[in-house]
Amino acid sequence: MQNPPPVQMTQMPKSSTGLDENVAAVLAYVFNWVSGLVFFLIEKDSRLVRFHAMQSLILSVVFFVGMIALYIIWFVLAIVASQISGLLGTLVGLVVGLVIFALFIGAVIGWILGMIKAYQGQYFKLPVIGNFAEKFSAK
Repeated sequence: MQNPPPVQMTQMPKSSTGLDENVAAVLAYVFNWVSGLVFFLIEKDSRLVRFHAMQSLILSVVFFVGMIALYIIWFVLAIVASQISGLLGTLVGLVVGLVIFALFIGAVIGWILGMIKAYQGQYFKLPVIGNFAEKFSAK
């Protein structure tokens, strides 16, 4: 019995970094905004890499700014609510804490989906920020 003929693998196009496009696009997500910015600045040829690098950069900035804003809101509301009632302060702290947790989980899911789709060589736009990433990454 003969072995079947080998499967023909199509090779991924290379980016200007010398890496395969999908590998460079995944690496743009690995170190959040730092790797996103680096790959966005050094990539000259690949639209896929530039798109995923910009999406990683925007996702990281939105997450960072959102977390800072929510922590400030949490702090202020906790102080105000605790002056009115201890129970109200606890409830406000719980609600804002859950919003912070939801933002964190959403960002982690976005990063994971972005990396998976980047490795598959697909353009996957995250809600809202994907449109901005597409607009800013176009040459």
